[in-house]
Amino acid sequence: MDELHRQILTRNRVRLVTSLQVADLWDPLLEKGVFTGDMIEEIRSAGTRRDQARQLLIDLETRGSQAFALFIHCLKETGQHELAQHLLGKNELPEIEPAPFVPNPDYIPQYPNDIPSKKEKIWDIEQDYPMKFEPCGFCLIVNNMEFDEGTELSYRKGSDIDRQKLENRFRSFHFEVLVKNNLKGSEIYQELQDLAAKDHSKRDCCLVVILSHGCETRHRKFPGGVFGTDGIRIPVEKIVSYFDGTSCPSLRGKPKLFFIQACGGDQKDRGFEVDSGSPPSPNAEQSLQSDATAIRPEAGDMDETDAVASLPTFSDILVSYSTFPGFVSWRDKVMGTWYVETLDEILGSHAGTLDLQNLLLRVANKVSSKGTYKQIPGYFNFLRKRFFFRT
Repeated sequence: MDELHRQILTRNRVRLVTSLQVADLWDPLLEKGVFTGDMIEEIRSAGTRRDQARQLLIDLETRGSQAFALFIHCLKETGQHELAQHLLGKNELPEIEPAPFVPNPDYIPQYPNDIPSKKEKIWDIEQDYPMKFEPCGFCLIVNNMEFDEGTELSYRKGSDIDRQKLENRFRSFHFEVLVKNNLKGSEIYQELQDLAAKDHSKRDCCLVVILSHGCETRHRKFPGGVFGTDGIRIPVEKIVSYFDGTSCPSLRGKPKLFFIQACGGDQKDRGFEVDSGSPPSPNAEQSLQSDATAIRPEAGDMDETDAVASLPTFSDILVSYSTFPGFVSWRDKVMGTWYVETLDEILGSHAGTLDLQNLLLRVANKVSSKGTYKQIPGYFNFLRKRFFFRT
C-alpha cells in the first residue's frame, strides 16, 4: 500500500473503528480479492465489531497497492458513503489497475530480470508470515574487523562496507537496527542475550547478522562458528539457541533469521570447468582476502554427524551462511564480501516480489559464478511459511 494511503488510514483509525460496519464488507472484500476466505474468518474471530475493524485495518495495509482503492469501492457498495468520502477528502478515487503480481511458491527464478520488480505481492495468511508491525522487528548487526594481536586473526578490510550496506538495507525494510562493532566473545554473548530478552510481542520477526572471521566447530544442530575479537569461538548453534521457542517466548511462531558472513573452514574450492562467455580477469583475485583462520580445530572438536532422531524441533528459524561448511568465504578489500555484496544487490532488486528462500537461491547462483576460487552460500531452513520483507 502507498505510504499516503497508509497515513490516511492511520489518521482516521479512531473514526473507522468507531463507525465501520464490518459485517457488510465481508462479501465485497472477498469478491474483489482484497482478502481470502480464511483471512476474513480470522478477522471475524478477533472479537467485537471494533476489534474486527481494528484487525481489518491492520491487515488491509498488507494487501498491495490496490487495497485502498478497493476498500473505498467496498465502502460505497455497502452504503458507507460518508466514511468513503471522509477518507478521500478532496482527492479522486484512485484508479484500480490490473491485479498485482502474486509470487508462485513453486517457481524457481533463473534469470536476473525475469520478475517485474515494481509489482507488489499479495499476502496469503496460510502461506506467508504476517508482517504488520512498525517496526517489523529488531535487527542486530555485529561487525568484527579488528582482532587482538595474539589471536593471529587478520584485519577484515572491507567489512565496514558490508555493515553499511546491510544497515541501510534492513532499515529500509522497516527493521529497528542496532550495530555493534568489534566485540569480544563475551560481549557478543551479552548482546545476543539482551536482544533475546527484549519484548518481541509487538514485532513480526527478529534478524541477526554476524560479520567476522569464522571456523569449523563441533555441532549437533547448526555447523560453523564465528570469532570474537579476542579469538573466542562462538558456535552458530549457540547464537541460534538464544532465540528458540523455549529461550525467547515472545518470538514463538515468528521467523528468526540469521545471516553469517564468515568462513566455515579453510578449504579453498577451485570448482570445475563450465562453459563461460566471460573468463575471469587475471587481476581479479589481487584484492581478495579470505575470512578463514590459520587455526585448526582442536583435537576432539571436529564436526559430528547430525543425530537427526535426537534433535529438538527448531521451528521458524533460517540460518544463511556465506559459504559451504568447511570452506573459505571471500572478501574484496574494496567492494566488501562476495556474499554481502550480492545479498544486498538481490534484496534491492527483488525483495518486493520474491520470498526469502528464492532470494537466497539467486544469491547462491550469482556468488557461485564469481572468481577463480569458488564459494557457494547456503542455508538451513526451518521456516514453516514463506517470508517476505516489507519494502
